[in-house]
Amino acid sequence: MRDRPSFTAAWVAAARSFGVHLPKEAQLADDPYGARFARTRWLVGKPLVAHALFPKRFVVYMQVRTRVIDDALRAFVARSGDQIVLLGAGFDCRALRFAHELRRATVFEVDHPATQAKKRAVLKDDVGARVEYVAWNFEERAMRELPKELARHGHDARKPTLTIWEGVTMYLSDEAIDQSLRAVRDYSAPGSEIAMTYVDRALLEKPTARARAAQAFVSRVGEPFRFGWNPRDLPAYLRDRGFEIVRDASMSEWGAELLPKNMKVDDGNRRRIAIVKRA
Repeated sequence: MRDRPSFTAAWVAAARSFGVHLPKEAQLADDPYGARFARTRWLVGKPLVAHALFPKRFVVYMQVRTRVIDDALRAFVARSGDQIVLLGAGFDCRALRFAHELRRATVFEVDHPATQAKKRAVLKDDVGARVEYVAWNFEERAMRELPKELARHGHDARKPTLTIWEGVTMYLSDEAIDQSLRAVRDYSAPGSEIAMTYVDRALLEKPTARARAAQAFVSRVGEPFRFGWNPRDLPAYLRDRGFEIVRDASMSEWGAELLPKNMKVDDGNRRRIAIVKRA
């Protein structure tokens, strides 16, 4: 990553806000903050222009992705979980969106210093849950150091933690994925979970025309797709690193459960969300 805020994080955050333009029954997650990061706040009241810049299919996709992870967060808090780590936090605003539910929790936001500085500047006047900002240059610091750094910010590795790893894995190398999971294992007590997104390796090896266009776009902004799992291989991969899958489903499958019957996430079952627990 260049020494600047993440472009794709800003794009994703804005897309979350534009869920308000969808039919009411498809509005699965409300994020009034995200449009600020891409300087598109003015578009929230202009659906025709917004859809020209943020295709409806992408807005629907983001509504489903956000809702699935929101539900994992709610379930964790309902079990008295009070430590959330946003690994590669980007412009995730759950500390604001769930301020009431997280009033007894601490959110540890781990991200590149440039992205984090922009986030703190944009949200400087907003009050939400308690947040500990952990500035982390993933290209310069070894992930094995992360548990100690979290501890310095008040994280207790003896208590369960929910790690949200959203929209990150596809940008990492094989080695970075391995090191990240081992670091999460080291700070995760029994009862801990990961809510993570990933792409099927087939999307990288045999991309569709739409996928090629998306990959070309993110490559141009310096954030190319680099990694995917074969879903059949994922359970064994995770077991070797101390985790087991609670549920792993494609965005199409999650969308079929959450969206009205006349809408769907059409991604060819190549983008997925897995809920994983510490073994």
